[in-house]
Amino acid sequence: MASTPEEATPLKPLQGGALVFLTIAVAFSTFMEVLDMTIVNVAVPHIAGSLGVSPSEGTWTISSYALASAIMQPLTGWLARRFGEVKTFIASVALFVVFSMLCGLATSMPMLVICRLLQGAGSGPMVALSLTLLLSSYPKAKQGIALALWAMTVVVAPIFGPILGGWLTDNFSWPWIFYINVPVGALAAVITWALLHKRETKTYQTPIDMIGLILLVVGVGALQFMLDNGNDHDWFASPMITVLGITALLCITFLIVWELHAKHPVVDLKLFKQRNFTVGVTALSLGMMAFFGINVVFPLWLQTTLGYTATWAGLATAPVGVLAFLMAPVIGANINRLDLRAVVTVAFLIFAGTSFWFASFDSSASFNTLVLPRFIMGAGIACFFIPLNQVYLSGLPPEEIASASGLANFCRTMGSSVSTAVTVTLWQHRGEYHHAVLTESVNQANPAATQFVQGLSHAGFAGQKGLGLMDQLVTREALTLAVNDVFWLCAVLFLAMIPLLWFAKPPFGSAGGAVGH
Repeated sequence: MASTPEEATPLKPLQGGALVFLTIAVAFSTFMEVLDMTIVNVAVPHIAGSLGVSPSEGTWTISSYALASAIMQPLTGWLARRFGEVKTFIASVALFVVFSMLCGLATSMPMLVICRLLQGAGSGPMVALSLTLLLSSYPKAKQGIALALWAMTVVVAPIFGPILGGWLTDNFSWPWIFYINVPVGALAAVITWALLHKRETKTYQTPIDMIGLILLVVGVGALQFMLDNGNDHDWFASPMITVLGITALLCITFLIVWELHAKHPVVDLKLFKQRNFTVGVTALSLGMMAFFGINVVFPLWLQTTLGYTATWAGLATAPVGVLAFLMAPVIGANINRLDLRAVVTVAFLIFAGTSFWFASFDSSASFNTLVLPRFIMGAGIACFFIPLNQVYLSGLPPEEIASASGLANFCRTMGSSVSTAVTVTLWQHRGEYHHAVLTESVNQANPAATQFVQGLSHAGFAGQKGLGLMDQLVTREALTLAVNDVFWLCAVLFLAMIPLLWFAKPPFGSAGGAVGH
């Protein structure tokens, strides 16, 4: 393979103000990209109403972005080798900014969905390359701090997305959730280019694996579409969902076989031959599946069952970021002194403990009662995300960091998508089950039920009025019991993953082995 430019003298890591500005620019671009995964969620009813479509059609604004971003993430390594890490990152940020503006200017749902698809495609390599650029610009001794700062932007952004999205939608209008990206992204691109354009990586004239790319696009597209629409169509009772599932299974199976033997694979699956990469990415993906599941059903339960507004549901969710934000620099600074398997074990124990705690709440739980376990859960985030990123990157040469980070982010994104589909479906099905069980107890043979009905009659809720109110109460309790089941299942998943962590092999060293120019 011919390479251009020729091997140059290694550059020293950035120092002082330059390093600070780069960190801020890269952190904001990462924050912005991950934020856009969730900021739209609370604005869907406003967007649907404004563009004259149903709320279910409005969710296409979420799924189209997630789909395009997920497809582009595994391509990060090839793009970085072909065009250089710095140019690819700047192009990614620039495309994200341009299509964010066009999303805000959209006047119809098809236009918005197309712009969201292109926005997601542009943003795909951004997160993975932001980590790569940070690690290569930091002195080796401080790479733990770089990893911590990057990890926190990725974890905290989805938590604050709904709060910021709700506030902008309520106080301005829905296009502002897209416009806000424009000045932030433009500034991040300008600062990054000014500091790094002379530090471009080697490029290689590698051909694109077209068969692998087609299998990736069709397989991931079918899987994402199935996950987004399965619950609305009663899953595999629908011929469409069944066809999508079979298509996804076949394409992804063929993709794995093809990529393992391709000369220039579009997805570098050979990374999974590295034990630490396999253990780290598996634990990260399954951990995100359980963690994201909690973060999906918790605010949904608050709003649909307990009567919280979007803003208050966001405020009840947000405390998870406090301890995470405070502890991240501490974990990052000491990452080379810690047994990372033990640190992640502590994280999973904290997650499991707080999940079991959530599973004990009933529908009368106060705001303060709900906030406390969310606050404590934050300690687990810092001990989970940062060490696992270090584990999967450990021992890899610098030229493989972009591919490894892109593939890991893809697995994390798909874990989150699967989690959203599974937990919402499970919550609804368990809600129906508990509703049926509770309804059986509401009969004349039950003294408590009889007494309650009499009390309603005396309060002026006789006949259909009383039965309607009773059904509302039964539904509320059924959905609360169902959300407890989801929390309990997530807790068990966290505990089940702990033995897996100990298959990772120390030493974990600095992220990415000898990263650094």
